[in-house]
Amino acid sequence: MVADDSVLLREGIVRLLDEQDGFEVVAQAGDAEELLRKVGAHKPDVAVVDIRMPPTNTDDGLRAALEIRSSQPATSVLVLSQYVEEGYALDLVGDAAGGVGYLLKDRVADLERFVDAVKRVAEGGSALDPEVVAQLVGRARRDDPLEDLTPREREVLEQMAEGRSNHAIADQLVVTERAVEKHVTSIFGKLNLPPAPEDHRRVLAVLRFLRS
Repeated sequence: MVADDSVLLREGIVRLLDEQDGFEVVAQAGDAEELLRKVGAHKPDVAVVDIRMPPTNTDDGLRAALEIRSSQPATSVLVLSQYVEEGYALDLVGDAAGGVGYLLKDRVADLERFVDAVKRVAEGGSALDPEVVAQLVGRARRDDPLEDLTPREREVLEQMAEGRSNHAIADQLVVTERAVEKHVTSIFGKLNLPPAPEDHRRVLAVLRFLRS
């Protein structure tokens, strides 16, 4: 299944795939609503989808791809985009990267690699553009405040997670209690946990550590 509002690009992809052994394009779509309707009717192994499609020409293709991933798990999805949209890529990959692909249109210069990507995604594998992977890894690092903790601060947080008091942590790490207090204050700052009467910052810090 190939979905793109550009007739020339869509027909080009269809012709390319139709010429390959083992491929059969069962349907085409020019907008997100038609894509969903035809995926439901034909249940293809893989849908090649442009992110920006009618009716709004914003993220309709991506939203349709996410719905396909949710409602038609047997249909893999390979999206094509002009840019790396980190949020979209994260939503698409979700908790499992199998049966999903994200390629940048301008970087699809090797037709054999593109055909291989379609086949790999259709078979339940993944095909992510290296630029997409690089930005997702960078985003993951930026989004994890624990990455900013020093080795000693992480040790203190681990001790906090075990339920130890500052005094007990000081004894365990063979440092002064004042030093532990400074580490704890720094941890609260790096985890963006300002003082608040309704919050127990020590518990919140431990929760973030356990969820990381």
